Amino acid sequence: MSTVRKISLPNWQFKEASESAWKSATVPGCVHTDLLAHNEIPDPFVGKNELDIQWVDKKDWEYVSYFTLTELDMAEERLELIFEGLDTYADIYVNSKQVLLTDNMFRMWKVDIKSYVQEGENSLHVYFHSPIAHDLNKPNELGYNLPADNDHSKDGGVGEKKLSVFARKAPYHYGWDWGPRFVTSGIWRNVYIEAWSHVCMQDVFIEQSHVTKEIAKLKANVELEASFPQVVTISITDNNGFIHEERVQVKKGKQTIAIPFSIINPQLWWSNGLGEPYLYHFSIDLFHNETLKSSRKIKTGLRSIRFVRDHDQDGQSFHFELNGVPVFMKGANHIPNDSFLTRVEKEDYEHEIASAKTSHMNMLRVWGGGIYEPNVFYELCDEYGILVWQDFMFACSMYPGDKAFLDNVEQEAIDNVKRLRNYACIALWCGNNEMDSAWAEYVEDAGWGWKQRYNLAQRKSIWQAYDQLFHQLLPEVIRKYDTNTAYWPSSPLQDLTFDQGQHATFASLKKGDIHYWDVWHGQKPLKAYKENVGRFMSEYGFQSFPEESTVRKYAEEKDFTLESGVMLHHQKNGSGNRLIKTYMDMYYKEPKDFASFLHLSQILQANAIRSAVEAHRMEMPYCMGTLYWQMNDCWPVASWSSMDYYGRWKALQYEMKDRFKPTILIVDQQAEQVMCTVVSDLQQDQLANLTLQIVSCEGQNVLEEKVNIEIPKNASTKIHLLDLEDKKDRINNSVLVAKLEIDELIVDEVTHLFVEPKQMQLQDPNIHVEMIEDGIELSCDHFAMNVWMETEEEGYFSANNFHLVPGERKQIYFTDSHIQNQYFENKHIPRDIYVQSMYNFITF
Repeated sequence: MSTVRKISLPNWQFKEASESAWKSATVPGCVHTDLLAHNEIPDPFVGKNELDIQWVDKKDWEYVSYFTLTELDMAEERLELIFEGLDTYADIYVNSKQVLLTDNMFRMWKVDIKSYVQEGENSLHVYFHSPIAHDLNKPNELGYNLPADNDHSKDGGVGEKKLSVFARKAPYHYGWDWGPRFVTSGIWRNVYIEAWSHVCMQDVFIEQSHVTKEIAKLKANVELEASFPQVVTISITDNNGFIHEERVQVKKGKQTIAIPFSIINPQLWWSNGLGEPYLYHFSIDLFHNETLKSSRKIKTGLRSIRFVRDHDQDGQSFHFELNGVPVFMKGANHIPNDSFLTRVEKEDYEHEIASAKTSHMNMLRVWGGGIYEPNVFYELCDEYGILVWQDFMFACSMYPGDKAFLDNVEQEAIDNVKRLRNYACIALWCGNNEMDSAWAEYVEDAGWGWKQRYNLAQRKSIWQAYDQLFHQLLPEVIRKYDTNTAYWPSSPLQDLTFDQGQHATFASLKKGDIHYWDVWHGQKPLKAYKENVGRFMSEYGFQSFPEESTVRKYAEEKDFTLESGVMLHHQKNGSGNRLIKTYMDMYYKEPKDFASFLHLSQILQANAIRSAVEAHRMEMPYCMGTLYWQMNDCWPVASWSSMDYYGRWKALQYEMKDRFKPTILIVDQQAEQVMCTVVSDLQQDQLANLTLQIVSCEGQNVLEEKVNIEIPKNASTKIHLLDLEDKKDRINNSVLVAKLEIDELIVDEVTHLFVEPKQMQLQDPNIHVEMIEDGIELSCDHFAMNVWMETEEEGYFSANNFHLVPGERKQIYFTDSHIQNQYFENKHIPRDIYVQSMYNFITF
């Protein structure tokens, strides 16, 4: 027999279990999207339709496919039915005989069906049990609810029962403080049959034992299964002409063969901003008697990545070292791109990750309340040079600790670690999101008040389950299956010695990673960001609404008030709309109408996160990472995202594109002094010129200073202090324009307001728009604050939400992001451009 063959399973149908009529289905897919395709439910994202389709998860659903096997197929020794993802509780039948029971959305399921099939037509039947009915009695059996504050059980019609913690499916399906409750069922990833005989490779791990620019010492760990003892040849080649072959004696059954090999003077993989994310294309081919029996293709980057937690004069470091270089991580937290996962296409992932790259990010955190993303997500991160902090799928809840649950999670972890470990982008495995800090086992008055809900016996049981899962089971899986990557049990975690047999304790900002939410949930002013900087800021955020065109996708004109039913329904953080208004009143004048309020909320959000990012980057190397919450949305909603559900950039995304540049200038005002700091992520020192101008809103030059400076590599450096004490009379209703110039190129420009935005005395700036080659040029007669450009075309400007001073001419380019593989490169002039500024959004 020849190499492994894949047999597809087409022509799916589905129905509600108690009905008789079958309808066409899309696989991969889910019940909700199939119902929507048949117009049996309304658009779940419009208005409050979410509440009207909660009946779907109370039903059982069936899917069926009829497939044909040939004489050649039946001659194979193995016919393995493979489900890459089943959501979630399913009974699998082949020709009416049960072959498999599943209970985990995140696992790959495989079963040999050779003895159940025949030449000719066969049937595959998948019966999905309602996840709600399946788990409804589990809280009663346990005797209490486990903490799961984001589980919208009331919206789902199950009262106070928190069921999400019992099902190994995406936690956000049960609702979150930015997402709706749609508890899906379906065949959500590929399903097929693999036909093979004699021997088959099941998996290959390219273990990177030692990687430098001189040599990469590698090991191909080839997992295979043989039906009898035999001698095989394993060949390893790459895209540069490398070849390595070994003859190996294999035994009957499953086994792993380790094949060491080396590459001299390898081309290293670098993260965005540091170099090329070069990828090797390895082909691992297995031959028996000179016949190709099985083949695996692995595309990966060669790099060394080290998670550094060394004791230092400030406490304990928390940073990542790539190819020996300490890297300041700049990026965001990523959530699933849709409530219905199979609607997310490669183009959607590429848009997000290309947006991250063009915004100068180098890391995304795959948050633990969503999913282990599909391979294409990590392939794109590899290609674009975006590192991934990968959570396991546990978030903001406490989970069961019975043997069946832990065994299920162990296999889930093994499946996903093995699937993802070859990607160069994987920088860290993290056990969970916020569970350690929420429970706070060792500090009685700390945490979210969870442990106080339970008696001592219950508390002990809940913590033992946590300890066993996150301090024992998961790190053991990592030690066994991914020697390249470090493990961190919970985010945030301030101090950790669990690997020495001790437990986590709470410390200050001097150790571990931090989730900082006192700005927003705690209603502290934006300046608090500067006063609360830790070693790695892995989560913090500030909300805004999406743009008006997005809001109109789910709301009508009559809903355009802050407290309307629809506007509140598309705000899953209970006090979110009120908090946006509260903060807006602190810093900005009253918006002139609701559409202006929507946009002003984006300006507010951008200003808030800018304050945080600058505070974090200024403290480099004490702080070595800033990941804001959040990059994207799973539906159109008011949230913390920097891109809305449709991928449209908010003002925040433009702000991050500016503030994440490799070399930036930060202007920080403290009372009567302004400190200028330069931050560089580059690996070489630079000479630069700093120009400071105080310009009136009418364009008069009040003051100008120029200094020559040195910019040290990979560092934050205070470079100039401007004293305002003797300039008070001259800076009234003026701004500071600071420019950083290197080799006659302005690498950064900051326009700093001396007062809060609402204190600025604005006039109509009279913005002029001129067409130039491939773009536009803007100028103004009076100071234009928060200039915002729009066009009816889908695309992105090279800059937006910026200040413009009289006398300045700013060139802007527009790119169409829908050109595949040319994101943000196809410059052209859009048909219609609308330019506004703060003057147009506020009342006077």
